Formats: sequence, C-alpha cells, structure tokens
Amino acid sequence: MNIALYVVTGILLLLSFWKDKKKTIKALKKAWKSFENILPQLLGILVLVGLLLAVFNADVISSIIGTESGWFGVFISAVVGSITLIPGFVAFPTAALLLENGAGYMQIGAFVSSLMMVGVITFPVEIKYFGKRLTMIRNVFAFFFSLFVAFVIGKVVGGV
Repeated sequence: MNIALYVVTGILLLLSFWKDKKKTIKALKKAWKSFENILPQLLGILVLVGLLLAVFNADVISSIIGTESGWFGVFISAVVGSITLIPGFVAFPTAALLLENGAGYMQIGAFVSSLMMVGVITFPVEIKYFGKRLTMIRNVFAFFFSLFVAFVIGKVVGGV
C-alpha cells in the first residue's frame, strides 16, 4: 500500500512539475521548510519512545498499559496523555509503536484522546484567555470524555 501511495505521489508531482515548474518548486521549498520545523519535535519524541521501548520490553508495557491492565491502565494512560505535550503528527505513530509493543486499544485510546483534548501543560495560557473556572471545567470534561472514548473503543474492539 505504501509503495502505491509513493507512486501516485510521484506521478502527481511530475504532473504538477510539467504543468507549472515554478509553482511546483515553490511548493516543494515550502514543504521542506515545514519538514525542517517539524523534524526536531518528531525526532525528539521518536528517540524518547525508542529509549522507552528499549528499556521496557513488551511484557512491561503490557503490564502497565496492556489489555490486562484494565481500567487502571486506561487511567494511567489518560493521566500521562493529559500531562504530555505532543503534536498529533507524532502522537499517532507513537501510539502505533506502543500498540505493536503490547499496549491495549482502550489504553491507547485514552492516551491519544487525553493528549489531544486535555492540556495540563497549556493551563497558564488557557487560563489567561478563558479564565480559571472555564479552563478547569473544560479540562475535567475532556479528561472524562477521554475515559468515555476508551470505554467505547473497548466495546468496539472487545476489551470491556
């Protein structure tokens, strides 16, 4: 499947280059700049996850956030997701790596959803714009919604 996507992308790039060489080169330069901006974050997270996977084998990951960890693992995953600041383009590959190494679907669902919706690290900025009360309410609801997401994933996948 990946090869097919690369072939289609290559063909479309050649078609774009044929149609308007200057615009294509400009677009490629913009894409490269975006890639350069994203690369440090991506590499940092991938190195961190790689180190964690090297230190903790699949059995340890399974015991902490595996299917058998149940709601304790879901809660741990949601808490870790809440206090972690990782962009979405890094979160999903990280989740895939954790799944491959023994994490459960419910636990990863709680991790990713709390990662995207709960912002412990961004509290100060959010309080500045929305106020303390609204920030707390939004984050508490988002946290519980992350647990609900894990519950739904468990029902769909069969983990509950």
